[in-house]
Amino acid sequence: MKKASILLIDDDDSLRRVMEFSLVEAGHKVQTASSGEEGLRLFEKGSFDAVITDITMPGMSGIEVLKEVQKRDAELPVIVITAYGTIESAVEAMKLGAFDYITKPVSRDELRLTLDKAMKLRRLAKENVALRAEVTDRYSFEHIVGSSERIRELLDLAGRVAASDASVLIMGETGTGKGLLAKGIHYNSARKDGPFVAVNCAAIPEALIESELFGHLKGSFTGAVKDKEGKFELANGGTLFLDEIGDLRIDLQAKILRALQEREVDRVGGSKPVAVDVRVIAATNKDIEHAVKSGAFREDLYYRLSVITLQVPPLRERREDIALLASVFLKKFNKGAEVRVAPDALSALTAYGWPGNVRELENVMERASVLRRTEVITRAELPDKLSKEKQGVESIILNLPDEGISLEDLEKQLLIKSLEKHKGNQTRAAEYLGITRPTLIYRMEKYGLK
Repeated sequence: MKKASILLIDDDDSLRRVMEFSLVEAGHKVQTASSGEEGLRLFEKGSFDAVITDITMPGMSGIEVLKEVQKRDAELPVIVITAYGTIESAVEAMKLGAFDYITKPVSRDELRLTLDKAMKLRRLAKENVALRAEVTDRYSFEHIVGSSERIRELLDLAGRVAASDASVLIMGETGTGKGLLAKGIHYNSARKDGPFVAVNCAAIPEALIESELFGHLKGSFTGAVKDKEGKFELANGGTLFLDEIGDLRIDLQAKILRALQEREVDRVGGSKPVAVDVRVIAATNKDIEHAVKSGAFREDLYYRLSVITLQVPPLRERREDIALLASVFLKKFNKGAEVRVAPDALSALTAYGWPGNVRELENVMERASVLRRTEVITRAELPDKLSKEKQGVESIILNLPDEGISLEDLEKQLLIKSLEKHKGNQTRAAEYLGITRPTLIYRMEKYGLK
């Protein structure tokens, strides 16, 4: 046990000396006072890990000392000493926030044990404060890297959104950082001390997702061997992040809508609703407005979720941030080494389409950090798809008619040509066009391509 700095207050000179000796013998640093007034003067001048005070003293009582200490440091443990006939005073002190009490005659072992428990509590409280500060810093908006105008506008809007309790819909391609933005909103909100619970709606099997979201009662279905709280209940008092909300079944969308409107959920197999206080942040990589028009997503839920809509730009639309992001990732994967990207490699990084966005760039930088021979990342350390020169768009011959051209028709023809070139392989066709496979599939569906 780490040794502590103790303030000991007691008007009984003999008892005070005995307790001081016992505490010093255990390795603690002790300052003593014979009255409450003297004790508070020492408290104002010094820094202490705990206060031990008698309750019944001439002048200022131990109860008054407790109140004054708590005004200055509500987390500081205060142990009170009471005679056997004044237990009521000790109970009052406990109600006011004292850590514990010891009855006279004071046992050396009881004194040391009680103090050890108080020090453990003090240490855990400090660690908890430090951990919360670390988590808040880790998910502050400053950790969403970028200096482009698109990112500055996004973070400005997200900061204003965080101060409210409104539902938020974050839209953007896979790998753009939607989850990081959601955590930033939570840890910069009034709910930051509450839980942040994330659910990937696309990753949970359909048979289990209702139970995962809303919980269930024992025996409500095969395998339900005990009651279980759902994610809504686990997020009570905090934020629930529904990632990939666009993949949620239409019947579950109705139940989420009810949970948002009524602030209560129905467990599977339950008959009584459970009240919840949850802020919902949802995210999707799908064109949710198109899903609403096609009937795949409820319009009323869409409007309920999108009180505030944040659009995270893909990396190809903020290429000026690529060099900065690459530098940040290199510091992460090469601690202690000054690793940089060679100009030709940076040109390749900037020219690439990044269908996997920031997540893909991070993976590329990790790979390059493993393969590097020197402290300079060259084209040789980059994947083939980046290191090979690509034909620029400006080199494609386009015969633009005088009467104008349909951009949608042009996009449709590009999709067809890319699929033909790669014999229908959607993954390769998507890479060729610099988009993700889900984006390719969505656009194929949009134009009725098979």
